[in-house]
Amino acid sequence: MLGSLSLVSQLTAGCSSLPSSKTYTRVAENNELAKQLPIERTCGFQKLLRHRISTSRFLVPQRVKQNFPILSVLTDDSSSMTRMEDETENIGILSTDQGLEPFKDHFKYRMKRYVDQKLLLEKHEGGLEEFAKGYLEFGFNREDGGIVYREWAPAAKEAQLIGDFNGWDGSNHKMERNEFGVWSISIPDSGGKPAIPHGSRVKFRFKHDGVFIDRIPAWIKYATVDSSRFGAPYDGVYWDPPPSERYEFKYPRPPKPKAPRIYEAHVGMSSSEPRVNSYREFADDVLPRIRANNYNTVQLMAVMEHSYYASFGYHVTNFFAASSRSGTPEDLKYLIDKAHSLGLRVLVDIVHSHASNNVTDGLNGFDVGQSSQESYFHTGDRGYHKLWDSRLFNYANWEVLRFLLSNLRWWIEEFKFDGFRFDGVTSMLYHHHGINMSFTGNYNEYFSEATDVDAVVYLMLANCLVHNIFPDATVIAEDVSGMPGLGSPVSMGGIGFDYRLAMAIPDRWIDYLKNKKDEEWSMKEISQSLTNRRYTEKCISYAESHDQAIVGDKTIAFLLMDQEMYTGMSSLTDASPTIERGITLHKMIHFITMALGGEGYLNFMGNEFGHPEWIDFPREGNEWSYEKCRRQWNLVDADHLRYKFMNAFDRAMNELDDKFPFLASTKQIVSSTNEEDKVIVFERGDLVFVFNFHPENTYEGYKVGCDLPGKYRVALDSDAWGFGGDGRVGHNIDHFTSPEGIPGVAETNFNNRPNSFRVLSPPRTSVVYYRVEESQEGHNNSEPVNVQGKLAADVPAELESPESSATLAADDVDDVTARKIEDQKQNRIVGGESNV
Repeated sequence: MLGSLSLVSQLTAGCSSLPSSKTYTRVAENNELAKQLPIERTCGFQKLLRHRISTSRFLVPQRVKQNFPILSVLTDDSSSMTRMEDETENIGILSTDQGLEPFKDHFKYRMKRYVDQKLLLEKHEGGLEEFAKGYLEFGFNREDGGIVYREWAPAAKEAQLIGDFNGWDGSNHKMERNEFGVWSISIPDSGGKPAIPHGSRVKFRFKHDGVFIDRIPAWIKYATVDSSRFGAPYDGVYWDPPPSERYEFKYPRPPKPKAPRIYEAHVGMSSSEPRVNSYREFADDVLPRIRANNYNTVQLMAVMEHSYYASFGYHVTNFFAASSRSGTPEDLKYLIDKAHSLGLRVLVDIVHSHASNNVTDGLNGFDVGQSSQESYFHTGDRGYHKLWDSRLFNYANWEVLRFLLSNLRWWIEEFKFDGFRFDGVTSMLYHHHGINMSFTGNYNEYFSEATDVDAVVYLMLANCLVHNIFPDATVIAEDVSGMPGLGSPVSMGGIGFDYRLAMAIPDRWIDYLKNKKDEEWSMKEISQSLTNRRYTEKCISYAESHDQAIVGDKTIAFLLMDQEMYTGMSSLTDASPTIERGITLHKMIHFITMALGGEGYLNFMGNEFGHPEWIDFPREGNEWSYEKCRRQWNLVDADHLRYKFMNAFDRAMNELDDKFPFLASTKQIVSSTNEEDKVIVFERGDLVFVFNFHPENTYEGYKVGCDLPGKYRVALDSDAWGFGGDGRVGHNIDHFTSPEGIPGVAETNFNNRPNSFRVLSPPRTSVVYYRVEESQEGHNNSEPVNVQGKLAADVPAELESPESSATLAADDVDDVTARKIEDQKQNRIVGGESNV
């Protein structure tokens, strides 16, 4: 989902003025900013108040709860205040980009708000990490031989706990309210057994304006629906399985990769059959496919419970509950553990930008017209997203912070997720939520009265928390605005994300495919779109995600080949010009996006093999059909169809980064964007990439610049037979460099590169060259390789098919064999079969 921006939402005592509203011109980003700085990612301002107040977590001073002047709470520690003032004066991000200097007051203000909030949490809650353990206090928990249930509902006048366990009669299970609106009840065990059976339905009943209202508990850990009743509301389920039924994790988390290669997946629509798939089926059937294609990270969509399936999981109703459509919480744990066993890290789409508007089964049901300080959401227009038809959180509210921060910790600690992809960050950052905004890059668009500092501070706290409790976490922001500092450490005045999604890239490709002829494609524009990012802040590039395939649009493959995909994908006949063009450009678009567009790469499930058509969830408009809400794995598994070529190239792209870690390299130099030749040449790490987008021209002896002298060979060739190409580039040929001009004098060099070599560049191909080290001479690096980037001898005999030792069905590779093959891939060239 798309996000948006914002700045000062409300003044806090002690801030005498708002950031300047003067207009400043954004300085152009240049190659100096492209140099990655050795920045240590810390949260800063740790433990500034060393003493703690002996106070219950619920007995927070009322002036804090009501957002009264904060400084009055802090004046008892002058040394901490002095240090805080010193720290907020030193905003490190300003030294990396002088164009931000005019907005120093803004950065100081939001840093002060962040520090103030951390001090308060330290003083009244025992610190940020303790504060984020709210799930151990709220909702249902086992305490002292019984079940204790707590719920924050300050607007309620009476409250009861009801469910299957008491026949939905709460007269004997009335709850008590404390001074901060927290209702609680303790139910002792009966006969040595919990009074509320595991798996039984429960609800929170409260009275408002003389009427009792039933709601699903806000902190519920599981929710189900009666599938036999159309439009039935969800029920909360008490989830506390006995030890024999709890899933116990067996495998450790994989180490954090140098660069994430992310497979974005939706469990429900991952079946080849027109139905909702399960967590366990995904784990057993789809995860091996992901691993076989050399991804190192899985990003799961639609995990948080959402009553409306077609929302793609973005209208969350129950924030602590795993979606019951695909199974139980224990089933989800099995999936994550299976991923870890395959060396795959797992991220979860976290939706804290808004909440479902549902009343009967969502968090919105706790809003009965009270003030925003007694609600999870803002009141009036500020609490409603008019495009998404959803509710917007009040990030300045103490209990909202507890709820959301605890939610992050819950998913990391209970389910062993390895990080998050924050959805809708743009909507959080700005009061206008990005609606009708076209961000030009002018810094005034990011730092003004439109910036929602409450949300910014929450995100700073969230990133600090996640990296404190799990330092190897990967946290990604879905932001379309490009706010400076979003991917900078909190300690430097940034918001603290590890990566930002490069959301402008797929828009560029869609524009080209829909509106431009091939001869109108601009090499400079493509290169600029892929490199237009703040290089001190890392990005995840992608050519298409789930957004580009939603009903009303098409996948890139379908945009390229459209109806001919139904009849022209057989490899038993010659490809039509449309199919040939489509497959070659599909490979090139995804590969150049990966190689030049960011410090990580993302692909949506099925797009690796050119999945046709679009995504359409069951709804009234399609007669509740699942036909377009599935993945047709049979297409890539069929040996006679051309889908296998795109899949093989995707696998090789990822393997190339395994062998030559170019995504993590800070060396990125575009040496040529030739509009007449339609060729882009660039270096990433020590690899040289040559992309020829011309539809007809072959260039023999084409001169390309490079940094290091020596001998170069083919590392990856999109035109190889194994990738559906014509095999025109020889893989056993040595390319020797020639010096260009005066060493160290760029203007005398070839395309500002001190060396060059000559290559064969066929039309619509991408070829990568690597420099052969002297130590590699005499090794078997020059041997031809098959479609999977592995020598035929590397494939265990028991896995060879009669048709071709190059074809492996991912379903046939068990965990041990997959790891065995992975271990045997060392020192191999990545590429396709050569016709030499």
